[in-house]
Amino acid sequence: MRRRYASGWRRDGRIRSQCRTHYSWQDEMSAPIVVIGGGVDALVAAHWLARAGESVTMIDERGQVPSSTSGWIPPEVIRRLDLAAHGLVIGAPDPWLSAPLPNGGRLDLWRDSARTANAMRALSAPDADRWPAFCEQMREHAAVLAALYSAPAPDVMTRDWRELLHVAKIALRTRRLGRARLESFLRLVPMSIADLLDDWFESDLLKGVLGAAGVMHLHQGPRSGGTALAFLHHHVGNAPGVFRPSHSNIEAVLARCSGVDRRANVRIQQIDVQAGRVTGVTLVDGTHIAATLVVSAASPWQTLLDWVDAAWLEPDAIRAIRNIRARGVVAHVVLTLDRAPGFAALAIAPSLDYLERAYDDAKYRRISHAPLIEARYVAPSGADATHAVIVQMQFAPYLLAEGSWDASRKQALVDTVIAAVANHLPRDAILSTQCVSPADAATDDGFPAGQAHHAELALDQFLWMRPTPSLARYRTMIGGLYLCGPAMHPGAGTAGASGMLAAQTVLGDRGQQR
Repeated sequence: MRRRYASGWRRDGRIRSQCRTHYSWQDEMSAPIVVIGGGVDALVAAHWLARAGESVTMIDERGQVPSSTSGWIPPEVIRRLDLAAHGLVIGAPDPWLSAPLPNGGRLDLWRDSARTANAMRALSAPDADRWPAFCEQMREHAAVLAALYSAPAPDVMTRDWRELLHVAKIALRTRRLGRARLESFLRLVPMSIADLLDDWFESDLLKGVLGAAGVMHLHQGPRSGGTALAFLHHHVGNAPGVFRPSHSNIEAVLARCSGVDRRANVRIQQIDVQAGRVTGVTLVDGTHIAATLVVSAASPWQTLLDWVDAAWLEPDAIRAIRNIRARGVVAHVVLTLDRAPGFAALAIAPSLDYLERAYDDAKYRRISHAPLIEARYVAPSGADATHAVIVQMQFAPYLLAEGSWDASRKQALVDTVIAAVANHLPRDAILSTQCVSPADAATDDGFPAGQAHHAELALDQFLWMRPTPSLARYRTMIGGLYLCGPAMHPGAGTAGASGMLAAQTVLGDRGQQR
């Protein structure tokens, strides 16, 4: 018999006020909070709560903190956690991207839009003339998203006056754009990135390089609807004319900060629930960590379908979670080198047609034989004197029509990548290679179907629908269990935003927002 009391789950799929029969807020406020995950959202949530005076235990199944994190960091996160004083560094390579020209040489895209326009003039004088206006319009549109990403997604179905006020503020902010700019923004949102770029430019190379940002980590091609929104999403927080996410050391900085009891290299067996509320977590080794609040940065699948007893979930909730789209299509190849390459970031995406054909392979569960390649140079640091290039290869589907991601398949992918960058990275400079397939990402990192973003960024998985309408506000149907991470609003590509917003939601629910 399904337990229905205190779950907070209604038949309409929305979450009602949690039952408070068996505890008091005073009792809860003296109990620790468990944050699950080791990524940037988990770290931000944990330290945000700790700064508010909470006792926080962080369960990190990983042992190693990455030195570089991709994505825009909300200014409020930098200020509140005092990251600048703790050594935060946000990379700003210039040129921010290079693309090989068909007849030799390359197109460099600079942070100075006027310099980029001058570089474009050899390709297309009309494109060079349009570049400054394009950059300015994308900056204005990205500012709208930045405002939306700095607050919880609006609850458009609410009757609560506070939520209605939040929705009204968003509407007022968008009206201030003026009619022409608002119409332009609303027109862009459902467009394909191909249609958007065809409106502005004529150069195949320029459209290919820019269009790659619209399909980043998506099981979609540049002519799929909504990819213009994905393109704009990755522009949030960037300087005008920079259309790739920035990289920073935010995770390494937060991992060094005190105030959080971080337990690394431990694995979770289950999230413990009694009477519809969390009571803590149990580790694989049998250790029980008591807590009255749990914030999970793992995917909704892992959190609610793997770690929570299904008896606490309604069938509609299970169905909604299983229907979240997450299809991994990216493999990574790490090349260690004996010297620095001649680029900071390199994209091989010569045209929109090239990208569409690469996607065609993925549609039929084949690895692209002519893939989208984005390569980023990582300079030596500390005692490690080796150079490295991290190559993101798309499209490489998690599920293959034939065979599996065995060693021979991964080696073939490495060979494809090396051949693609051979003109820009001599083979004799390569000391070693490592391939991380979507299957590896699923097994080692818990990414659902190898999808690093946990849920694809699409129109039906955006704002108050990300990842589902019932989970978009960070609360779950289990009392005291919250979600953050890339599956949650505003999504991957925003470093720490969902962790910040989930922590604010926790504190607000406890009546101690500060």
